[in-house]
Amino acid sequence: MSTVNPRRWWGLMVLATAQFMVIMDVSIVGVALPEMQRDLGFTQGDLQWVINAYVIAFGGLLLLGGRLSDLLGARKVFTAGWIVLMAGSVIAAVATSPGAEILGRAVQGVGGAFIAPAAMTLLMMLFSHDPRELGKAMAVYGAAAPAGGTAGVFLGGVFTEWMSWPWIFWIYLPIGIATLLFTGLLPAVDSRRGSVDWLGAVAVTGGLALAVFTVVRTEDEAIGWGSAQTVLGLGGAVLLLGLFLIIQRTIKVPLMPLSIWRTPRLASANLAMVLLGAAWIPMWYFLNLYLQQVLGYGAFAAGAALLPMTTLLMVVMVGITARLMGRFGTKNLLTGGLAVLALGLVWLSRVEPTGTFVVDVLPASLVAALGMALAYIPGLMAAMSAAPPEQAGLASGIVNTTYQVGSALGLAAMTAVATTMGASQLGDLPALTEGFGAGFLGAAGIAFAGAVLTAVFMRGDRPAPAGGPAEGSGTPGTRGEQVGV
Repeated sequence: MSTVNPRRWWGLMVLATAQFMVIMDVSIVGVALPEMQRDLGFTQGDLQWVINAYVIAFGGLLLLGGRLSDLLGARKVFTAGWIVLMAGSVIAAVATSPGAEILGRAVQGVGGAFIAPAAMTLLMMLFSHDPRELGKAMAVYGAAAPAGGTAGVFLGGVFTEWMSWPWIFWIYLPIGIATLLFTGLLPAVDSRRGSVDWLGAVAVTGGLALAVFTVVRTEDEAIGWGSAQTVLGLGGAVLLLGLFLIIQRTIKVPLMPLSIWRTPRLASANLAMVLLGAAWIPMWYFLNLYLQQVLGYGAFAAGAALLPMTTLLMVVMVGITARLMGRFGTKNLLTGGLAVLALGLVWLSRVEPTGTFVVDVLPASLVAALGMALAYIPGLMAAMSAAPPEQAGLASGIVNTTYQVGSALGLAAMTAVATTMGASQLGDLPALTEGFGAGFLGAAGIAFAGAVLTAVFMRGDRPAPAGGPAEGSGTPGTRGEQVGV
């Protein structure tokens, strides 16, 4: 029987703080983007790298972070991740050029890739003695994610409006130092011998970065989709990702054993998460820019305008989605959520250069947020519950990686679309609005494709009678609850 850690609930607070900060790292930047663009000289198209540099490093290295956590000990990797995250925050805060800012954001992403899997391992170690306590702990940990997203929107507006945008990065130092002071509450595990697939980690991260970079460059009329640069860039990305698969097939201890993909529903669930990320992150990006560059909102006002959406997201994810999964099953809820997200994005694509928050933004953003809230947890659950118990940690790493990969590629592609349609013409409100509308509409198409593909290819689960949990949706004490809601 597992030894009960008397300080486990205090340890949970440390881990929930980490989850809160890792998620906040994406949302807090969105409101500050126009100020960063003016101060650092980003072009309208390159501005997306402030988000994508973090997402690529985070998503591309999650599996490596999980492997290092297994070998070196989760607490050591958790601690190292915070040190790296704080170092990246300092680089981003003092940056005076786009290149330095992108570097800082990438280093932050590396830190997040170490923190996230280590935190999940530590949580399981703290509460593995009691499935019911584990369920409560996962609920707290899961709630920290939407809470971090909501807080990031608000704090990003406060810091940018009344202090300056570098403070969205300086905030990580006091919180990081406080977290490090309390890591003694977390269980320590000795290091063990084993190999690390460094080449595989470099191949998958490099392939993703090259693919995003190539797609971003297509916005330049001198390059375009049919140019030699684009063909060579995408070809190089395919080669690197193919090399990653070859390495995983031949190496003794791969980051991602390919046998896991034989699991029913795993591929369809991860495809859905790729498309969900590819639709949601562009929406978030363009909505921030529309509020400030077209409607003329300041940073604080833009952050406040996004609070209804993020609050609804948190409330539905924490309090409602799990119950709906029990009644309708993960497949039906994931399909419906993607369809609702597509509807909200189509509505947002109708924004006007002379629009208002109440008419053009609020109702459509609430519909989109509802769709995201209904789809995200079922997507995670479908991927997690598909895996056998001994591969639950790997399945968790894969599904989080695919979501980040989708986010990066979707943002790159939709930015190229928006820029082509006029989103690069700062000061020309009709052109900007047309470009942003095209980005929203493209993201809607991605979400709708996700709904269709999920409905067609994902194996169904049985809705439970009388409000019980659906098969595959995760019940107390099962591996499905590792995601937390």
